[in-house]
Amino acid sequence: MSVLRPGDITDEMIQAMDTAKRQGLQKGLRALAANIRADAEGRYDSAEPRWRSGVEWTLLWIENTASQLTEGRS
Repeated sequence: MSVLRPGDITDEMIQAMDTAKRQGLQKGLRALAANIRADAEGRYDSAEPRWRSGVEWTLLWIENTASQLTEGRS
C-alpha cells in the first residue's frame, strides 16, 4: 500500500474534488426542487395564494442556490 506524502495531492486534485462536491450538491438541490414541484402541482388549484407564492419562492431560492454553486467556476 502506498503512503501519501506532502505534495502528492495537487492543487488540481483539490479543485477537482471541490468541483465534484459542488456538482453533487447542485444535483441534489435540483432533485429536491423537482420533488417539491411535483408534490405541489396537484395542490395549486385549491391552495391559498400565499401557499402558492411560498412554493414558488422556495423553488426559485433552491434554483438560485444551485446555480451559484457552479457559477463562474471551471
